[in-house]
Amino acid sequence: MRIATFICSAAAALVIAGAAFAADGNTITIGMTVSQTGPLNVDSVAQMRGVEMWRDEVNAAGGIKAGDKRYMVRLVSYDDQSQGGRVQQLYTRLIVEDKANFLFGPYSSGLTGTAAVISEQYGKIMMVVGGAEPKTYELGNKYLFQVITSADHYLTGAIDALHSKNPHARVAFVYSDDPFSKAVVLAARGEAKESGFDIVLDESYPPSTTDFSPIINKIISAKADALLGGGHYPDGATLARQLYDQKADLKWATILVAPGDQEFASLGQAALGITVPSQWEPQAVYKPDFGLTGAEFSKAFQAKFDLSADYHSASGYTGGAILQHAIEKAGSIEPEKVAAALNGMDVTTFFGRVKFATDAKHHGLQIAHEMVLAQWQTKGGKLQREIVWPLAAKTADLLYPLH
Repeated sequence: MRIATFICSAAAALVIAGAAFAADGNTITIGMTVSQTGPLNVDSVAQMRGVEMWRDEVNAAGGIKAGDKRYMVRLVSYDDQSQGGRVQQLYTRLIVEDKANFLFGPYSSGLTGTAAVISEQYGKIMMVVGGAEPKTYELGNKYLFQVITSADHYLTGAIDALHSKNPHARVAFVYSDDPFSKAVVLAARGEAKESGFDIVLDESYPPSTTDFSPIINKIISAKADALLGGGHYPDGATLARQLYDQKADLKWATILVAPGDQEFASLGQAALGITVPSQWEPQAVYKPDFGLTGAEFSKAFQAKFDLSADYHSASGYTGGAILQHAIEKAGSIEPEKVAAALNGMDVTTFFGRVKFATDAKHHGLQIAHEMVLAQWQTKGGKLQREIVWPLAAKTADLLYPLH
């Protein structure tokens, strides 16, 4: 109870401070929830840091120019505790009490879908930088704009890369029972079959799982030589460690989300060879139409937070940059004008290409951004991620088998 009281008090203090900041009317308020606590904490906080970095850069440069006015950015956030039950209440608060002009979605597909009910109800643009499930964009929503690649393409690169090494792989799908992970695997099953793989195990697990021994025994019994699956950071990291400890003898393992975080390196040898579909890697080189290059973003992020940037922080920053670009193009902060600018957008940032579907059946779905496949390898005696797929973007050769 004491913790909850502290969180609410801190959030209330943030709103009060922001109210004074906004007094002159030359301020845009952006609202979002962040999983400061709960199982989504690691990736959600990384995403938030990216948004904060964008806000600070905008304000240091004098704000966002819209027509003949400039607007400073005020960011209001609350802890959703990784719980969907808090999200609708908090997004309503952000809109009704905090007077948010624009919204950023929470982290994860499940929480994003919940928040979207509120953002659409109030006609507020919501930049989705951490929700990949495509179903959210099939419900007739008009104000959602997805910056990242959708879940149905997450494992495409991993399957293509695996096929290049083992066209007859015996695959175990082992994945978290959550909307995002299930959407990823739903698409990947079909791709795996088309590639000629033999699916020898298909099993989900509760997101809170901490003991994977029963499932690993099934992997071994099924004689799987490749694993595709995972979920978010806590379960994905635990799965990787226990696969190594229990000598599952896999030749390939692609785990969602967790290996994309620098913290994954703490697993040591259990991390070696693990691949992860990544929305962005620091080594990726794109020529941006505006804003920072990838190298500039990575350097600035490291300097600001004393941490390495990952795709979660990059997606948070990019969501801000895309919204800013749309406001500048629209010359206005009116939702309809900004939405029209987003609908017409086809740009390249350091994060890659960004373009949104505009048809009624998929409005706001990201249709241009491409993912890469990263792998943990040893370089100079240190574990680090290298891009191994597609070949045109690779920074290192694919390590196969795992160990």
